[in-house]
Amino acid sequence: MSSTASAHPGLLSLIASPATREQGFRLLMQRYGKAIYWHIRRIVVGREDAEDVLQDSCIKVLDSLASFRGDEASLIPWIYRIATRESLMQLRRKTRLLQSIDSLGDTLTRTLEAESGAEGGEELLLQKALLSLTTTQRIVFNMRYFDDMSYEQMAQVTGKSVGTLKTHYHYAVERVKNYLKENAT
Repeated sequence: MSSTASAHPGLLSLIASPATREQGFRLLMQRYGKAIYWHIRRIVVGREDAEDVLQDSCIKVLDSLASFRGDEASLIPWIYRIATRESLMQLRRKTRLLQSIDSLGDTLTRTLEAESGAEGGEELLLQKALLSLTTTQRIVFNMRYFDDMSYEQMAQVTGKSVGTLKTHYHYAVERVKNYLKENAT
């Protein structure tokens, strides 16, 4: 995510105009849709859940574009914030449904194992390590490690201070390292 919407100089003006808003949105999703999908997927884990959350996020973004008042540099973090919020809402819904049956972590682990199949042992181990993190730590780790966001960009997305994010990231890295050491074969 190190690049911003300024890679498309007219993107914000396309989005600002009601006549070209959908065209601007399509351009935006062509450029950032895959990264946003993977950001969501790393939070909710399952492919179907990620697709549902991406669709919900796109609808929210499209509905809210007319009221967006930031500059081009803040557009992508704003979209990530919506996607993160929608992902967390999906996890909460799933948690409520599963409370009497199971823990969310166990369910996400089973989903991960089912979708990864027999391949990708190292990838599966890393994903299980990430599932051992708190939701906040996992989101911070994903944004920093996978999405290559600066702490300032992460602060825009999460609304948390840079210091808090650094602390969450540090603890997440330590927990992932420990999990990998303990579970490596």
